Amino acid sequence: MSALKNFADRQHITYPLLSDTDSKIIRTFGILNETVKPGTAAFGIPYPGVYVVDVQGKVVAKYFEDDYADRISTADILARQFGAPIEAARGAIETKHLRITTAASNGAARPGLRIMLSLDIRLKPGMHVYAPGVQGYIPMDWQLDPAGPAAKRHSFEYPASEMLHLEAIGETVPVYRNHIQLQREITFAQEDALKPLVSPAGELVVKGMFRCQACDDHTCYIPQEVPLEWHFKYEGMDLRRVPSELQHKPN
Repeated sequence: MSALKNFADRQHITYPLLSDTDSKIIRTFGILNETVKPGTAAFGIPYPGVYVVDVQGKVVAKYFEDDYADRISTADILARQFGAPIEAARGAIETKHLRITTAASNGAARPGLRIMLSLDIRLKPGMHVYAPGVQGYIPMDWQLDPAGPAAKRHSFEYPASEMLHLEAIGETVPVYRNHIQLQREITFAQEDALKPLVSPAGELVVKGMFRCQACDDHTCYIPQEVPLEWHFKYEGMDLRRVPSELQHKPN
């Protein structure tokens, strides 16, 4: 209890924290982290996760990570579960055929933190871009820097497209028009891999590329690749330990 209070005071946490000394509740919930070696100081910890409960106290969703060092951000959960706006780390790029607004659920990059990235794409009037699965045309494609060690990239799905009949060429193809919103998650790397990528100003940049072929009713234009960037403030781990007399000692 004293170690927990020391941590709560240091982090300015004002809500109640549970002291589960023997991991009784962790075991009851079935979330004991079996990857931690018994007999070590960390044995008895849970898989990191979040339960979402409604006003009646019923669990309506849960978000858990396999790696004890990873955490999903609250802002990511709010975006996924409740459609909360994604407004941090905003940027904008405009081309002849479209405008892209980049954003993230969080403005800070922390080791092991899972966050949401978004692209808000608004096509110019009369324009369309091709959806994944189209034949004979270049589909829309969102890539994150494959060489960048800053984050793990999670799989994602493109939104449903519409079928558009192009009378000029007598074809019906899957396309997007007007407004498209894409979202995908990343988990920042751990501190030893992340910290060397931070600028002297304390900024971490995640880079990507958006590729598409924009067309109107009569013309398909040259495919374009639009470079993307998300700029984050780096926040390192709090490695300060409680006083030695309060530390948990392995058996």
